[in-house]
Amino acid sequence: MSVVGLTAAWPAVAAIVLGTAGGPLRATEPLGAASPIRKGMSMNPMPWNAPANRRTLLRTAAALPFAAVVGGALEGTADAADAPGLPDFAPIPAAATGPDLNDSGYFVGRIGGNLHWVTDGFYQAMFLSTRDGVVLVDAPPTIGHNLLRAIAEVTRANGRPAKVTHLVYSHSHADHIGSSSIFGKDVVRIGHAECRRLLRRDNDPNRPAPTVTFEDRYTLHVGGERLELAYHGPNHSPDNIFIHAPEHKTLMVVDVLYPGWVPFKNLAVSQDIPAWLRAHDIAMGYPWRTLVGGHLGRLGVRADGDLQRAYMADLEASTRASMNLDPTPYFEKYGPQGNSWAIFKTYLDAVAVQAAAPVIAKYTGVLAAADVFTLDNAAALVESFRIDAGMLGPFGTRP
Repeated sequence: MSVVGLTAAWPAVAAIVLGTAGGPLRATEPLGAASPIRKGMSMNPMPWNAPANRRTLLRTAAALPFAAVVGGALEGTADAADAPGLPDFAPIPAAATGPDLNDSGYFVGRIGGNLHWVTDGFYQAMFLSTRDGVVLVDAPPTIGHNLLRAIAEVTRANGRPAKVTHLVYSHSHADHIGSSSIFGKDVVRIGHAECRRLLRRDNDPNRPAPTVTFEDRYTLHVGGERLELAYHGPNHSPDNIFIHAPEHKTLMVVDVLYPGWVPFKNLAVSQDIPAWLRAHDIAMGYPWRTLVGGHLGRLGVRADGDLQRAYMADLEASTRASMNLDPTPYFEKYGPQGNSWAIFKTYLDAVAVQAAAPVIAKYTGVLAAADVFTLDNAAALVESFRIDAGMLGPFGTRP
């Protein structure tokens, strides 16, 4: 198919569904009915126009079935088709979904021993319940005060202190630590040295800078529990670290691996794409059984890392092949107008479309949202190939 044909057929290409994967992967030990901590309960959808605070709105969005969001009308609301410009996307594979949320809009589960995780279906945090207090890793604002509620559930059941004594920052971005301030001034905040520099620059009262920093490695011992923190260089951000709980065979690394889903747009809006790609191999080099990826509704298992690496290998191969696209039509149309940016935009967009199409077709129904962000991810890879790998195509050295 020509690039023109691909562009014209893009909505149809994006809607291709090849089938669905098996049942959802479970990498957590859920808190069962016999436990004093109840498992998250499923919710009933509520009308979008009902009065609701942010937590209720997010809870409802996570609980709504796909058909209710894109195809059907909620009782008392306008049909979704009436909303202008909203596209339809492929159904989410069952393997990508996580546990049900409770009535407060979160799920808390045991990974193993005293290590737990919390999710609201959009973001994730992890915490250790120790005999001296709680060690929390990240404080996403969409979970917010539900972090305190989740911790209270766990510590009521195990009789350990509920106070958060230590807060580890995976990195400086507000969407992962923007609720840090709710834990007060006395908590010991730990992060990479670059994280401290960035947060002091940002001067955000919701994200106090870490008081304890490290350059390469740091071992945190609290109340008989241990976390190994390591910096392997920039990837998604200049300060993103790896948090390893060796006794629990668990790794938390944020915005690198997305269990069951394709990566967020523009390859996780990463500042260093080659380093972000290397971070996949670094993560898989750890001896973990359970992954906390920081996003979405479920934990990861090693097969998730293998699947994302396969997705990225296919996207890289398709992008490399597409970098040979004939540039003549773009120069001929926009060159006489002197519109250099139009040449760049239309040509690079066409390369991304061509690169994304076969990957979307292969992974729709296998990885959630393959039809949502693969085009954006291809575009990010095109730019990385140009500026990082020197694959300049028609914008290279003039003969």
